Amino acid sequence: MINRSLPLLALLIVTAGSAARAQDMMPESYRQVQLSALELQRRTLLAMADSMPENLYRDKVTPAQRDFAQQIHHAAAPFAVFGPRFMGAPPPTGLPDTSVALNSRSGLRAYINAVYDYAANLLRSQTQAQRHETVRFFGGLTIPRWQVWDELHQHTFWTAGQIVANFRKHGMAPPAFGFF
Repeated sequence: MINRSLPLLALLIVTAGSAARAQDMMPESYRQVQLSALELQRRTLLAMADSMPENLYRDKVTPAQRDFAQQIHHAAAPFAVFGPRFMGAPPPTGLPDTSVALNSRSGLRAYINAVYDYAANLLRSQTQAQRHETVRFFGGLTIPRWQVWDELHQHTFWTAGQIVANFRKHGMAPPAFGFF
C-alpha cells in the first residue's frame, strides 16, 4: 500500500522552509522605519545636548560612569564605529575630535549630526542584497546586515536612557521623548 500522506508531508516541509526563508527577507519598506529611528535618535541626542548646561557636560552622576558628554558621544558612536565594520563600508571622515565634541555644545552637536548624516547616507546607499548579507555580530551570532541597524538602535536608546540620571542629579527634567 502506498502512503499518500508522504507527498503531502514533503510539500509541507518544502513550503515551511520557504516560509522561514521568506521571513529572513526584510521588505524594502523596513528601511524607512530604520531611517525614521535614526532621525528620532538624532533629535533625542540633540535635545539632550541642548538641554544640559555646557558647564555640566563633564559632570558625572557617579565616579565610575562616563560624564554627560561622554555618554552622548557613546550613544551616537556605534553608528560611526560599528556601522562601517558590519556594513563593509569606509568609516566616516570629518568627525569632530573628542577634545572639541566633548567640551562644547557646538562640538557635541556637530559630532551627533556628522554621525547621523553618515549613518543615514550609509543606510540609504545599501542595496537590498547587501541588507540581506549575513555578518558575524559580536559574540558570534550571525545576523543579516539589516538587523545590525536594529541592534545599534537598541544600544543608542539604552545609553540615552542612562543619561536621564545626569538631568535628575541637577533637578532638571530631561527633554521629552520624541513620541510624546
